[in-house]
Amino acid sequence: MFAGHLVQQEGRIPWDITPPAQGFVTELHGFSWLDDLAAVGDATARGCAQLWLREWIERFGTGAGPGWDPALTGRRVIRWIFHAPFVMRGQDDVQKNAFLNALGKQAVFLNKRWQATEAGLPRLEALVALIHASVAIDGIALDLARYCVALDRECDGLIDAEGGLVSRNPEELLDVFVLLTWAALILSEGGYDPTDAHLVAQRRIAPNLRTLRHADGSLARFHGGGRGLDGKLDGALAASGVKARNAKGLAMGFARLSAGRTSVVIDAAPPPANTASVNAHASTLAFEMTSGRRPVIVNCGSGTSFGPDWRRAGRATPSHSALILNGQSSSQLSPGRGEQSNRLDHRPQDVPVRLDRSSGGTVFESGHDGYRSRFGLTHVRKIEMTFDGRGMAGEDLLLARDTPDERRFDQASQPFGQQGLPFDIRFHLHPDIDAAVDMGGAAVSLALKSGELWIFRFDGAVQMSLEPSVYLEKNRLTPRSTQQIVLSAHATGYATRTGWSFAKPQDSPVGIRDLAGTGQTPVAIG
Repeated sequence: MFAGHLVQQEGRIPWDITPPAQGFVTELHGFSWLDDLAAVGDATARGCAQLWLREWIERFGTGAGPGWDPALTGRRVIRWIFHAPFVMRGQDDVQKNAFLNALGKQAVFLNKRWQATEAGLPRLEALVALIHASVAIDGIALDLARYCVALDRECDGLIDAEGGLVSRNPEELLDVFVLLTWAALILSEGGYDPTDAHLVAQRRIAPNLRTLRHADGSLARFHGGGRGLDGKLDGALAASGVKARNAKGLAMGFARLSAGRTSVVIDAAPPPANTASVNAHASTLAFEMTSGRRPVIVNCGSGTSFGPDWRRAGRATPSHSALILNGQSSSQLSPGRGEQSNRLDHRPQDVPVRLDRSSGGTVFESGHDGYRSRFGLTHVRKIEMTFDGRGMAGEDLLLARDTPDERRFDQASQPFGQQGLPFDIRFHLHPDIDAAVDMGGAAVSLALKSGELWIFRFDGAVQMSLEPSVYLEKNRLTPRSTQQIVLSAHATGYATRTGWSFAKPQDSPVGIRDLAGTGQTPVAIG
């Protein structure tokens, strides 16, 4: 699987295939697939890796071809060095020398061209590759000290004082953290000390990643980021040795509520602006909820791997577990052309946040003004999690804050008459959730594959429905079908309130032995 394209052609190698898209070329020549083959680690996987690598050297090793891009070369060099023991095992001297010569040639190329890479993650990959090459390869004139200084400079420009990225993409933050961790490890193994700036960057990022981590070990999926490969987040945190947690309420603009087996991550800051917004989502005040090892409430995710239409749809507010007013997103895509059209426009500017802890649990309260200029209404969301994580009560309010807002609301709602402005509150369910309308339409039962049961209830003058939805994962060929709970109503006045809750039945067990992926029957305990 490369960039959402599945290839099943036994007896052929990837370099013989006509690339269906540029993303296919990028993944193929970046050699990230070597991680997968090394993870399998048996003789068949090693033979496959050796054949594909040997063919790449024969076809592209001279320095020509699509793989000779500084960013891709950096990604490839890291993999080659990291997995060298795996791919060189059992090879003769001729094959080993060919591998080492090709690796050296790429390091020399990267030494000359790394400054041409795009600032941010691509340049970070190139510099970390050069640090790896400086420590691991003998006989090549590489300047390790220079690369470490450049890495510090990139960290200063990329990572803010709070350990976040301007893109607010959790998976991108993890990728940056992994690169810094790899660089620190290779330096230590080579007898060198990482710089203070390098270690400070790691110490800043790690607490944020712990805040963005769901109870199942995955990342919250916001602003183009996915859940991350299984174990990648926990492995990186463990390898870094940084054990600090975020003492403040927010991490990169996200709030986390957690108790017992339940975690909730909420987007509680304005979306990225200008060029940083080209992959950002209109997800202000959207949230995801996980119970134990099972995602329950999710956002649809990034549709980038499924084409431009899915990418655009995945970025809209209706693709998130959020409130949507009059069918419009809280941030809108710019009407410009080309890359300009991918930027977010009319973004929320004011997103105040309050986090309180009490004996009864944790309370989150925030609001945003993304609809204020268009409709005169401010959206306020309040979420309270019980101390044991077995219940969560939410409240969504639409408020006209002053007289000009009231006039704006009156004008915007005039075409709808007494019916008022329509709004929806959407709760997208993970595909593994078995949902059924219960209690004569007053509730929804959510059955998890672990055996757990959650009950969704609501109040207010709203209509509840269970509707189709999609779950977008970049490692699948097509979007997965799922469901969403939708509360639909109209804002008829200057203040409209809708309440809702998720809770486990009182007689349900405290804990569940969740044997995910074993094929065994889950057993309740506690």
